[in-house]
Amino acid sequence: MKSPIALQQDLQNGAINARLQSLCGLDGTELEEKRQRLLHLIQAYSEKFGTDGEVSLFSSPGRTEMGGNHTDHQHGCVLAGPVNLDMMACAGANGTMIAVIHSAGYPAIEVDLSVLTPQEDELGSSAALVRGIASRLHDMGYQIGGFNACVDSTVLGGSGLSSSAAYEVLIGIIMNHLFCEDAIDAVAIAQIGQYAENKFFGKPCGLMDQLACAVGGIISIDFNDPAVPIVNKINYDLRSSGHVLCIIDSGADHADLTDEYAAVSSEMKAVAAYFGKQVLREVDEKEFWSNLAEVRKQAGDRAVLRAMHFFSDNQLALKEARALEQDDFQYFLSLVDQSGRSSAMLLQNLFCTARPQEQAVPLTIALAQHLLGGEGAVRVHGGGFAGTIQAYVPVSMKDAFRAGMEAVLGEGCCHFLGIRLEGGVVIA
Repeated sequence: MKSPIALQQDLQNGAINARLQSLCGLDGTELEEKRQRLLHLIQAYSEKFGTDGEVSLFSSPGRTEMGGNHTDHQHGCVLAGPVNLDMMACAGANGTMIAVIHSAGYPAIEVDLSVLTPQEDELGSSAALVRGIASRLHDMGYQIGGFNACVDSTVLGGSGLSSSAAYEVLIGIIMNHLFCEDAIDAVAIAQIGQYAENKFFGKPCGLMDQLACAVGGIISIDFNDPAVPIVNKINYDLRSSGHVLCIIDSGADHADLTDEYAAVSSEMKAVAAYFGKQVLREVDEKEFWSNLAEVRKQAGDRAVLRAMHFFSDNQLALKEARALEQDDFQYFLSLVDQSGRSSAMLLQNLFCTARPQEQAVPLTIALAQHLLGGEGAVRVHGGGFAGTIQAYVPVSMKDAFRAGMEAVLGEGCCHFLGIRLEGGVVIA
């Protein structure tokens, strides 16, 4: 930790450039953009909180789900990775129990961390996440305290890149560094974030988003025991595939879909309950198919279809990981397409059932498939119902693909991203 002025000097003279390079996911051209963002954060921190005391710089990335759509909350398998869009912060302890956070583009928040129980008026807010993380750290026996922070994000809310998980990991690594001597590992940081989102923010979620933001690199995750998830790093560089990863914004708002997400989990669990189990990972797939008629009567058609998706996509996620490990990218693309079809037909998370006339995600998928003409692969991205889709686009088609998508969806809808090698980190 250093004074804001000292960190500013380090950034200006290039002393942190090598560190920033590891947070770039494409060709390194975004290094200067990240350096400028940090300089602006230090300036903002100095203006709001002064230059006395020591601060550190932090980064937490957004994530892309590459395989396993809505499998994590059923203790299944996923494939995911952090992207080169991130949340950055300049933060320092303030000697009180108040967390004061200024996030660019949002109202400042102040959270009294002497109160560590969920507050009803904070449901769905950033303050709830901060309080929840502090509460969990306290329960785990760690010291907590107040801090000042300025935050800047290129992970847009509702982008399908999991801005909430990126924020949770950011707050987790800030408190871990300022008060816990960096004693908490990336998996535990992710679990703390999930706890805050479930218990304080009020949104049921699995652990995939937080782990993908926290750990770094392409990872295969098995949640069979969610308390001790098995995380394997996949040694594969997407840049060698001849394709680029593109996240396309459908234009449909990804916010306020908690009920839709909750229904996916509850319906899958209703099928598991027929067999006396808590989640679908505990159910034998052969028994499921053997008892299909009775399960359908008890749980309903959509729940049964969503269970079918789980069994299919859980295996696809494992196959996708093996395909990348074996450098078989064409097979990987065929698996991605299979996963996309399963989400559309079985999981049914492409549009909000309350607004069936709004079909932005299916339209965006259909347009992307038309433009690719059988090349690459396309699938819904993340939680679904609105938000974004994911496409793997041949490098030779990148410009034409972007032009075709933007002609219908508007300029800036395509985000060509890289997978960065690090998750949530202390930069300096």
